[in-house]
Amino acid sequence: MVNSSLSLLSDYPFQRLRDLLDHHDTPADLAPLTMSIGEPQHQPPALLQEAVNAHAHLWNKYPPIAGTPELNQAIVAFLNRRYDLKDSFLGLENVLPVCGTREALFMIGNLMIERAAKGEEKPLVLVPNPFYQVYVGAAVMNEATPVYLPAGPENGFMPDLDAVSDETWAKTTLLFLCSPGNPQGMVADIDYLRHALSLARKHDFTLLMDECYAELYDGEKPRGALEVAQETGSLKNLLVFHSLSKRSSAAGLRSGFVAGDPALIKAFIGLRNYGGASLPLPLQAASTVLWNDDDHVIENRRLYKMKIDAAEHHLGNRLGFYRPAGGFFLWLDVRERWANGEEAALEIWQKCAVRILPGEYLAKTDDSGENPGTAYIRVALVHEQDIVDEAFKRIAAIL
Repeated sequence: MVNSSLSLLSDYPFQRLRDLLDHHDTPADLAPLTMSIGEPQHQPPALLQEAVNAHAHLWNKYPPIAGTPELNQAIVAFLNRRYDLKDSFLGLENVLPVCGTREALFMIGNLMIERAAKGEEKPLVLVPNPFYQVYVGAAVMNEATPVYLPAGPENGFMPDLDAVSDETWAKTTLLFLCSPGNPQGMVADIDYLRHALSLARKHDFTLLMDECYAELYDGEKPRGALEVAQETGSLKNLLVFHSLSKRSSAAGLRSGFVAGDPALIKAFIGLRNYGGASLPLPLQAASTVLWNDDDHVIENRRLYKMKIDAAEHHLGNRLGFYRPAGGFFLWLDVRERWANGEEAALEIWQKCAVRILPGEYLAKTDDSGENPGTAYIRVALVHEQDIVDEAFKRIAAIL
């Protein structure tokens, strides 16, 4: 027997995509192109492998779950640089390295959600809709009720926090937010972040800020929740999540961190001592040098901007194209050409041999019967420039 809560989780988006596309043929003269998965294809900087090689003698050591002092210091230094924090605001007690933020975002449910006694109402976990599937997994697998907050164009692709009732906030344990957003690429401004953190403190829930795309932006540098916390002089009720997967094109390194409320960090270390994976010491050394280096990130941003330029060149203003403020996804409105994202994905696959993801696979049908992703497709701009150019050239040809 398995945990019955698993039955409450929908199929992961990429399994649904395989079910939709894999039994359909593509043109024989076109090489298939995969633009559905947000897996960075840029090569990480050479200093990653150099650090692993230099610390290869440490593979036989058990790594500390809380991270080496050098790695934690590099994380604090990165956050201080990135968000203009005072040196005294963050300490080593405020950061925790993790084996990729997917693990941490999921495990945070184990840490924070108090399961209801039999007959009592379940706690609430609020997530943006569309959302990263792991947010819902963290809620459901800990017997909490996910509440889906619409994040459509009418409110700038960010949940309208003022539309949430005080009654709902009073039952809320966690609020997940993502900025820059996946899939829409929006960025929360500083006033929005202030409002979110003030609500967390007023109603005593924890604000979880997924900022894994914070280093990939098209124009202005996205603001972060730690800046708001510094304004208040406190990290209470706040955890932020960062990753090297996107920043450094090092998805296979499985390295990220959580930062924020020291009481929560301490408790999270205690939990991870039982169930978390330790990042091996050579990989902690590699993570240290990556967080300490900003030059490779500047080049990364330049390459992603070129891919957005290519999409804009081929699409113009079709499919509701807009330049995402952050991240490397396009969130395209297909209603000028197709009934919904599934229909668009299927025809683009059959005619163009380009694999993209229907937006409804990243969203949930709400109580009104609406799925905010139905009209959209998500396109990942992660491949080499010539592949991105070719993919959008094919798509533009059938519009």
